[in-house]
Amino acid sequence: MNGFYEINSDRKGTNMCGIVGYIGKSQAAPILLDGLSRLEYRGYDSAGIAVYNGNELVGKKAMGKLKALSELTHDGENMPGTVGIGHTRWATHGEPSVTNAHPHFNSDETIAVVHNGIIENYMKIREKLTAKGYVFQSETDTECVAHLLDYYYNGNPLEAITKVIHRVEGSYALGIIFAEHPDKVYAVRKNSPLIVGESETGSLIASDVPAVLKYTRDVYMIENDEIAELTEDDIKFFDVDGQPIEKQSKHIDWDADAAEKGGYEYFMLKEMFEQPKTVRDTLNPRIDKDDNIFIEELGMTDEEIRDISRIRIVACGSAYHTGVTSKYVFEGMARIPVEVDLASEFRYRDPILDPKELVIIVSQSGETADSLEALKLARAKGNITLGIVNVVGSSIAREADKVMYTWAGPEIAVATTKAYTAQLIAEYLLAIKFAYVRGQITADEMHEYVGDLKKLPEQIEMLLANQTRIQKFANRYVSAKDVFFIGRGIDYAISLEGSLKLKEISYIHSEAYAAGELKHGTISLIEEGTLVAAVVTQKDLYPKTISNIREVTTRGAFVLAVTNEDNTEIENVADYVIYIPETNQYFTNSLAIIPLQLFGYYVSVGKGLDVDKPRNLAKSVTVE
Repeated sequence: MNGFYEINSDRKGTNMCGIVGYIGKSQAAPILLDGLSRLEYRGYDSAGIAVYNGNELVGKKAMGKLKALSELTHDGENMPGTVGIGHTRWATHGEPSVTNAHPHFNSDETIAVVHNGIIENYMKIREKLTAKGYVFQSETDTECVAHLLDYYYNGNPLEAITKVIHRVEGSYALGIIFAEHPDKVYAVRKNSPLIVGESETGSLIASDVPAVLKYTRDVYMIENDEIAELTEDDIKFFDVDGQPIEKQSKHIDWDADAAEKGGYEYFMLKEMFEQPKTVRDTLNPRIDKDDNIFIEELGMTDEEIRDISRIRIVACGSAYHTGVTSKYVFEGMARIPVEVDLASEFRYRDPILDPKELVIIVSQSGETADSLEALKLARAKGNITLGIVNVVGSSIAREADKVMYTWAGPEIAVATTKAYTAQLIAEYLLAIKFAYVRGQITADEMHEYVGDLKKLPEQIEMLLANQTRIQKFANRYVSAKDVFFIGRGIDYAISLEGSLKLKEISYIHSEAYAAGELKHGTISLIEEGTLVAAVVTQKDLYPKTISNIREVTTRGAFVLAVTNEDNTEIENVADYVIYIPETNQYFTNSLAIIPLQLFGYYVSVGKGLDVDKPRNLAKSVTVE
């Protein structure tokens, strides 16, 4: 059996978003549905549960909201049994469908699995299993786990699980039931959250605390490469080799509302702190061990990439701002001309498109009305279209010729943070890939760029750890009437997003300007005490932007500067400086935006506003 599987990293998607499991004295299905309902805040497109009814495993799945699954199962009443697992899925691998929904089963439906995470080498596993006669029903990577468990199972569930986790690569949180062992539920974790706990009536597993708070406040946090074996009245823990280990429970004091936010005050803050993970999740499946880039779902040949004459990025809001950044990255790195269009303007000006022009549509939801119509127009003109979206099966994902997913997971707050960050990472990867294929950079240069990208998560964590200092600064400006953001080149693009973050959640009038344009009118608005946020990360432009800072300080402005850690000269002209870690000049947006996100957030909090739901705004704009 050891010769069955060889390690290889096939880069594909992930499954999210909520896991629950129960074994005990009570009926499982109602508890599973209740637990899933408490994870709805995470976002999902389908849901399913599997219960052992005393004779066999029975599964039910439904598309859409959890209500559909509740109606299908009569609130769980027509699925008797005291052992079960459940899942709400946010599709990022395989379109949203009943077939792709979890749980997934082995062929004779004696093993049921729910999964959050990414099985990166699933294609190699699938090929091996198919050659051995296994038949796959879904497009998901998760089904490979169910069949692989079947392959290794010889009557001992724990032994089969340890063999599987030695042979899969990626991240996963798994809930597993074996029909031959209906007195146990298994939970396994690697790089994807999973907890277990004991209640008065039984034991539970969940991907997040809210699902279990109704039943227990004492939970065990499963660590990487640990296995939990749950019975009605006991929980045992094992390491990756099946050896017993001891763990201590943790008492949860949060209320249910705080628990949904992971203990954070608002979803926006939680999502800002999820950005390091977002970067890793978007990068890792597309980079091999030698730092080569593989964007498998893109489906573009090297010849197609070399044949591109121009790139046009079309988007709205924050997605448009990533496009402004990417114009500088693509042109500077890959030497491809780039135009950036607001989707709401693009379709009304009868754009002139080169037949070999690649049109990239960027949208978190994949449903943005203006962006979708722009895509249709580009396709009607005969152009190849590429959608960069966060939602599998969304309209833009279906309509575009090519697609690249940003694996940010569900974003609840209206003001985007982690989805914006994921879009930047996706566009950086495209630019590096295109530059290499078109011969503009060498393999060594590509690997150097990738090395810089891989450092970003830790660097973002360092900046987020500075939140208290930024909060103190933000508290000075809760009563501000006007704030101006300035920068040149990529710094101008960063300023656009920093300004938007502030205005949309704090309701303070804020504008972003290319720093050199100040003297053409805007400088007349600067007066004593006006806050000007200057972004200064492009080294070649240091002298020019510092000159612009002097122009506003001589007119009484108070200057907040965000700059690289080597630019200490700026302390001579700025009143308050936030330094970002050293990175490649093309990637500074991913770092400089972090303190600006935090600044906007804390100004809004200081004003007592609803950060997650700013007035007059919606998460997905589906009207023109």
